[in-house]
Amino acid sequence: MRFYSGSPQGLTLKKDSSPLTDADRASHEFLVESLPALIPGVPVISEESQDPAAGAVGSERFWLVDPLDGTKEFLKGTGEFTVNIALIERGCAVAGVVYAPALKLSYFADLENGAFRCRHNEQPISIHVQHANHRAPAEAALRVVASKDHAGPLVQAMLNRLRTTRAEAPELKSMGSSLKFCLVAEGAADIYLRDVPTMEWDTAAAQCIVEAAGGHIYTLDGKPLRYGKAGLKNPSIITVGDPELEWLPLLEPA
Repeated sequence: MRFYSGSPQGLTLKKDSSPLTDADRASHEFLVESLPALIPGVPVISEESQDPAAGAVGSERFWLVDPLDGTKEFLKGTGEFTVNIALIERGCAVAGVVYAPALKLSYFADLENGAFRCRHNEQPISIHVQHANHRAPAEAALRVVASKDHAGPLVQAMLNRLRTTRAEAPELKSMGSSLKFCLVAEGAADIYLRDVPTMEWDTAAAQCIVEAAGGHIYTLDGKPLRYGKAGLKNPSIITVGDPELEWLPLLEPA
């Protein structure tokens, strides 16, 4: 937070032209030094590591970290940036933390004990996805999360289909960084389609929170998203709260 002012701090561009700040570097250094004390012998793989894929691919257990997710939101001063920390075991995110320091908001979960949200000095509360049978009939509006900066063509096609196949138009929600996944996890949204590629550190912590809250993250062939893939790149993914929601037809042309 000492770097946060809504203006560039030590700003440089990485090879992919994405921004890198002093805050990214400081968070990275703190986490790679601190996490090994929690579980000795478990490597820490960070977005800012020299060669993150080399340390993760083939490893059965590792920490997967995004030191600052939502650097654009950090630079714009919106507060919607996070620190993402996940523990990966055999390709599955089994524990995760998504922390938004400017908002004093954290989400955390493990697959055995569930998912929780904590605001500043309040006690953590258990969170759960919203199932359709707790809401309105299938014709009612779906609450759709759309990225502010990374919405692709499939997102627009899905919105068009929802407008023509349901009695009510979709409700659009927007949030920065991994907080978009957390909207589904806490029942504030129903579906989040990300058809622009992501990296594994973008999704791992949030996936654990979504799954511990009762939801799912799938690749568009209907398979669960897994970790330790070659290059650590994710394909297009969809996050759904209600496991009974038939989401595949929503991706067909309207």
